[in-house]
Amino acid sequence: MRRSGVFLIKDMKVTKFGGSSCADATQIKKVCDIILSDPERRVIVVSAPGKRFSSDIKVTDLLIALADAKISGQSGEKELKAVLDRFASICEELEIPDCMESIKENIEESINQPVKDAAHYMDATKALGEDSCARLVSTYLTKIGHKATYCNPKVAGLLLETEAGGHVKILPESYDNLADLARLRELCVFPGFFGYSKEGEIITFSRGGSDITGAILAAALHASVYENWTDVDNVFAVNPNLVKDPFPVTEITYDEMRELAYAGFQVLHEEALYPAFVRGIPVNIKNTNNPSGKGTMIVSKRTHYDSLVTGIAGEKGFCALNMSKYLMNREVGFLVKVLGIIADEGLSIEHMPSGIDSVSIILRAADFTPEKERRIVQRISLELNVDNISVNRDLAIVMIVGEAMANTVGTTARAATALSKAGINLELINQGASEISVMFGVREEYCSYAVRTLYKEFFG
Repeated sequence: MRRSGVFLIKDMKVTKFGGSSCADATQIKKVCDIILSDPERRVIVVSAPGKRFSSDIKVTDLLIALADAKISGQSGEKELKAVLDRFASICEELEIPDCMESIKENIEESINQPVKDAAHYMDATKALGEDSCARLVSTYLTKIGHKATYCNPKVAGLLLETEAGGHVKILPESYDNLADLARLRELCVFPGFFGYSKEGEIITFSRGGSDITGAILAAALHASVYENWTDVDNVFAVNPNLVKDPFPVTEITYDEMRELAYAGFQVLHEEALYPAFVRGIPVNIKNTNNPSGKGTMIVSKRTHYDSLVTGIAGEKGFCALNMSKYLMNREVGFLVKVLGIIADEGLSIEHMPSGIDSVSIILRAADFTPEKERRIVQRISLELNVDNISVNRDLAIVMIVGEAMANTVGTTARAATALSKAGINLELINQGASEISVMFGVREEYCSYAVRTLYKEFFG
């Protein structure tokens, strides 16, 4: 099979393993067993080792502590030892001592670079977790008799850039660059979470960004499926920390998953779906500790519905900028001016429920600082002559999501009634144009209670 001059392996799977799957040598052996059990698993993306037990510290957090120490002018010896000890214990149990020497040399070379830019130094240090894990997984696979190679994102051509506001995006040419990985005869072990700028600087995605790396590779290689291995059997209808034995979701669409990820679902990074969505590549969420389980499939179009509501999620950290003006609906360009003022402060809008003479702008509280609030309120008051303007902070967003809702009468009323009976006051309600989600704004202290109330209403 050939595409764009590159020979491709038919039905190639791109397989990503999260931090819990790479936490120690025992987990990494499970990872390698999974890889070798299916010849279609040719490209493997790994995260940095995660927690081995509840009170443990993730390697990424150890590296952040190391970078902070070096940036502040300290020696960082204690922090460096914690990082090296973690990798040394894995390499010792896997019996790959030479790999540990390589990892140690690479980490020390990186952290001993002068701190010219704190942000760049932090990114380069954080990336060492995934980079080191990819090196040891490829080494162990080779040790047990299977040809594998560590794939450097810089050599492979994963190019990124940082936009205004700190958002990281992939450069389009990366997809053609990464397509060349299909030529490799051996297994490719690729570190997640980071890529390089055109100037050669390391750029990291936000936490959980290895999910994005896997999706990018799946899209570049036109994979038959993108497998995302974690520590749960399925995506669940609700956070299992809030509800005992929650309803397992066997199939969910990209759109549904995107809505739920936005509202706090932690199974998959919210930006990870886009590359797979564009190419129509299904995503399979599976459990490293239960590889025989079918997991959850994220697809373009459903084949069946398990329930009316697919999932329920809630997240804190929002605020509402409320304004009213008599005959607002007849004032041409009013909303354009409001949005322009907000854009001037570099803020993105989350939601915008409105009435005839009123509108509420929902923003992330962390971005809407007191200084920006003061400037925006002052400008809207003076430039647009509104009758009333106020800010509502300490809001949480709770969402019910499900494609079956679009063809069902009364779902919003049912949800609102359940919340009302539970004594939860609704600050706002907003339904998406696609009709697959309904958002409720509640006070932050009611967030978890509202999620549990809605789960009880729709799942019993």
